[in-house]
Amino acid sequence: MENPNFSASYHRHGSHEQLVTKMNEEEEDEDDYDEEDGEEEEEDVLREQEYDFVQVSVSPKHLHFVTDASLSSWSDPETVWEKTTCLGKFRESLRRIVEHFCFRVFSLLLVLADIIIVIIDLATGGGIEKSLEIISIIIVTYFLIELMLRIFALGLGGSCRYICSHTGLFSLTLEEHGYAKLIITARLVRVLLFLRIVTGKDQLERATRRMVSQNKRRYQQDGFDLDLTYVTERVIAMSFPSSGKHKLYRNPISEVVRFLDTKHIDHYKVYNLCSERSYEPSMFHNRVERVLIDDHNVPRLSQLLYFTHNVREWLDRDPNNVIAVHCKGGKGRTGTAICAWLIASGQFEQAEHSLEYFGHRRTDYSVGNKYQGVQTPSQSRFVGYLEQVFTKLNGRLPASMSYRIKNIKIDGISGVGDGNGADLSFEIIINGSTVFTLDLSNSRQGQIQHLKDLDKLVIILYEAESPTLTGDVKMKFYSSHPNVPNEYDQCAFFFWFHTSFVENSRLFLRRGELDNPHKPKTWKTYKENFAVDITFTKL
Repeated sequence: MENPNFSASYHRHGSHEQLVTKMNEEEEDEDDYDEEDGEEEEEDVLREQEYDFVQVSVSPKHLHFVTDASLSSWSDPETVWEKTTCLGKFRESLRRIVEHFCFRVFSLLLVLADIIIVIIDLATGGGIEKSLEIISIIIVTYFLIELMLRIFALGLGGSCRYICSHTGLFSLTLEEHGYAKLIITARLVRVLLFLRIVTGKDQLERATRRMVSQNKRRYQQDGFDLDLTYVTERVIAMSFPSSGKHKLYRNPISEVVRFLDTKHIDHYKVYNLCSERSYEPSMFHNRVERVLIDDHNVPRLSQLLYFTHNVREWLDRDPNNVIAVHCKGGKGRTGTAICAWLIASGQFEQAEHSLEYFGHRRTDYSVGNKYQGVQTPSQSRFVGYLEQVFTKLNGRLPASMSYRIKNIKIDGISGVGDGNGADLSFEIIINGSTVFTLDLSNSRQGQIQHLKDLDKLVIILYEAESPTLTGDVKMKFYSSHPNVPNEYDQCAFFFWFHTSFVENSRLFLRRGELDNPHKPKTWKTYKENFAVDITFTKL
């Protein structure tokens, strides 16, 4: 889909990104753009579903980016301070420390230690050792320092309960009772604090969720604290709406429902991209669409097109309609689908730009520098395929192309396992079914060639055994060597490709284009020259 009149770029504004649209001069006078597990039978039907698509022209109403940076800000507007100043940055850093899960657990352990001292004191009739008394004073001092830090970081409003339970009793003790009574009263304060921490389960849960979500941009306004981001004003990315034990570290489904019913009542639709878990659709008034995608993997190209057409149909119904998309963590599969929509709706023409924009919207750089975008090279590759579908193929699936693998060459093999490929095996998967497997240690004579001088492994697939490959293909490599890391998908490395986008009967993927070797922590195994080079025979 050609869209020569629209280009987009983003600019950083503090910790927020704001997309700026630019129109050609001849378009300036035009109107502005508007803007747990399910049943197996259901999953089988969804997996086998075939989609037929009709090209739909892009509606300007979809070109509607986030112009209000506070939509996914980290803090409530009334408590946020100017983060561009040194003092503001320090207060923000201090706030994250005092509200961190580990900090709360440490405080709880100190309370337990002080209670033990109290018990010892009572058991010995007040004759505790001087060292235990000193420890008790240190614990009291620690909590007084914590109180002052909380007042500084959160303000008086955010620390009022701490002030009431600490300062009042502590001052009263100083004025009326003296040193001995001070210790006893301070211990009583610790017990009260312990009860408050235990009963304040919600605070611990929120701290746990923040720790798990890392520096993904959260929605923390109007009484909500959710791992949820407005990618555009009509597209929401979030982590899985959870119940049971999972809600301790992910979005509680009840809170997600409350948020959507509060902000977008009767105008939202939820897209569940998880193949591994589900929930009752009635929780979201039966406005739930499932697209089954395995964790750390890619959707079929037909699934991506189905998603974009389904989203277009929903958003076209009403200008107030929004979508909320999630997988498990709200990054990889969610980002793949949302980036596909950004391209299909004309908001971006290039996959690279849509991927970059999603990553910057999903990442809160005021919390950390870790990039929270699409996770694997294969996911990015399929967004690139969708770019070609809309820029070169008029929004339609490409013509079917079939191939057989002639040979596979692996460069940089010396760092992997035994260094000669003897520990490797692989399988080829199409539509969820394994169509071919090969254990290199049990291969035919001459089928495996280790070219030591070239640091290359050559695997030959004979025509009689090489399967026909058509459409979405996954190749998954395993290693029996204990030093080869198993990251995503419990294997050494893997990758996805679509046969209709194979050029000149060859597919060459470098280290950064392979799933698992792309991660820096695996680079001790996969050298910089590590690559997979596949030669095909076209059918």
